[in-house]
Amino acid sequence: MSVPPEETPANDTSGMPLPSLQDPCYVNAMIHFYRGELGRIMVWRQRLDVTTTWAITSSTAIITVAFTYPQVPHIVFFFNLALVWIMLWIESRRYRFYDAFRGRVRMLEAHFLVPMISQSQNLLGGEWRRLVCEDLIMPSFKIGKLEAVGRRLKRNYVFIFAIIMLAWTLKIFVHAKEPITSWSVFYQSLAVHELPAWFACVVYIGTILIVTSLMIYVSRRSSEEVSEFGAVNNSLWRL
Repeated sequence: MSVPPEETPANDTSGMPLPSLQDPCYVNAMIHFYRGELGRIMVWRQRLDVTTTWAITSSTAIITVAFTYPQVPHIVFFFNLALVWIMLWIESRRYRFYDAFRGRVRMLEAHFLVPMISQSQNLLGGEWRRLVCEDLIMPSFKIGKLEAVGRRLKRNYVFIFAIIMLAWTLKIFVHAKEPITSWSVFYQSLAVHELPAWFACVVYIGTILIVTSLMIYVSRRSSEEVSEFGAVNNSLWRL
């Protein structure tokens, strides 16, 4: 069976014929490359789960201790917030590596697997091969640090911070030295030993403002990894 000649895409300036889906060596190499990149992002995905698990576990332990022993001051939530922020920063760094390798996988899925499934050789055109090769030679992150923090915050950590702030507020009300009947009394209850009330108030309000700002930032500036059902035309995707 003769193989039809390969057409050189218009944007290919090398003049050399590009490998086709009918070349078994090329197809096998690309399949193994795809499997390798898929395994790599799965490893990084598991590393993301580890930091989230540690953040949840440590927060649960601190909240349990805070409500079990009334003599424990609410300053313990300072340590809880600091620990969760550290976990979020570590996870956002891991997420940037995950997203970098996920970009390669998405490139292969869109420009290699789709033409194979649709049996359309024309879809193999474009500069995706050059982009993948450049990324293999000089790997680069696809998103910034702030966007990575915002994405992980939106997905998981916003709920952890919400629980911590709620537990902190309940701790102040439940174990206060005197009944809290006004905002001024609540403000005074924020003071613990040598820690002034204004410092605790700054941490309390600052945490809420920073989390809210990052949520707004990532919602306006960042795109989702997967489109929500109904956000795109799903007329061909029916059960």
